[in-house]
Amino acid sequence: MLTGYNTNVTYKGNTYHVQTEDSGLKNPVVVTLLYAKGAIMTSKKTSYAHILDDPDCKEKIKELMKQQHKTMIKELLSGRYTGTNVKGEGESELREQTGATPVNKSQISESLDDILLNYIINRK
Repeated sequence: MLTGYNTNVTYKGNTYHVQTEDSGLKNPVVVTLLYAKGAIMTSKKTSYAHILDDPDCKEKIKELMKQQHKTMIKELLSGRYTGTNVKGEGESELREQTGATPVNKSQISESLDDILLNYIINRK
C-alpha cells in the first residue's frame, strides 16, 4: 500500500477535501474521494490489476494516484461538482490560494493547472 494524497481546496468560498489512496496489492484499486463538510460528494475508483506483474508497478501506481488526484481537483475547480462551470475561474482561485505568480502558458510545456496542482499536492 502506497502513501496517498490529501488536499484541501477552497473554491467559491467553500473548502473541499480531496483524498486519494491505494487499497493495496490484495485489492488493486486507487480510490479518490471528494468531501464537502465531511460528506462524500463523489468518488472515483480505478483498478490497476492489469499492471501487478509489471516491474515498474509501484511507480505506475504512484503516477496513477497522482493523476487521478489532480483530475479530481481540476474537475472540482471547473465547477463539475458544484454546478458552476465557468472556465478559468477555478484556476484563479487556486492561484490565490497557493500564492503562485501567474505564468504565461505559452512559455512552458506543462500547463498552469498542472504546475499549480503539483505544488498543492507536493507541499508538506
